[in-house]
Amino acid sequence: MFAGHFGLAAAVKAKHPETPLWALMAGTQLLDILFVPLLLSGVETMVPVGEGGYGGSVIHADYTHSLVGALIIALLAGLAAWKWWGKRSAVVIGSLVFSHWLLDLLVHRADLPVLPGNLGNLPLMGFGVWRSPGISMALEIALIAVGSAMYYLSLRSRVRKAAKSGNSRPSLLGRAMWTGAVMAGLLALSLVSDLLGIG
Repeated sequence: MFAGHFGLAAAVKAKHPETPLWALMAGTQLLDILFVPLLLSGVETMVPVGEGGYGGSVIHADYTHSLVGALIIALLAGLAAWKWWGKRSAVVIGSLVFSHWLLDLLVHRADLPVLPGNLGNLPLMGFGVWRSPGISMALEIALIAVGSAMYYLSLRSRVRKAAKSGNSRPSLLGRAMWTGAVMAGLLALSLVSDLLGIG
């Protein structure tokens, strides 16, 4: 669900322009970024279900995607953000990092443990929306559409405020429109990569 996570980052950027967009994007994907080296080393694994493809895997990310693990990673990311951009950005980044786990809870099959390493063999969590590709695709498309629209509208609003105060040029509105269009295009491409099973 790369596209959905990125769509959420775009929406958050609209409300919190002081936090760098790259940090928001990385924050929404931090659990997966940390998952990659653990996957490559065999500590965490993915097992295709059926024909694989979009949402067609059971993911054994027992450390990065455990409930407690995700909370710890979100806390550490928030502390790092506090050092670089202040308290408000810390809350935003920490929340975005944990939002990844919440969105995964919706779409994953029951493969999300409570404790790191699945200590105690507690019941695994996941509502399994990926079993219904049409519904999960609609959810991602909605996140992309809302995120892109909010991002574009916030850019337009900031450019207009700057223009009214005499601190801007009319060409900046055109740049805002292009930036919003590029953001929407990138989000759409990330959805296509999800559908093709690339991400």
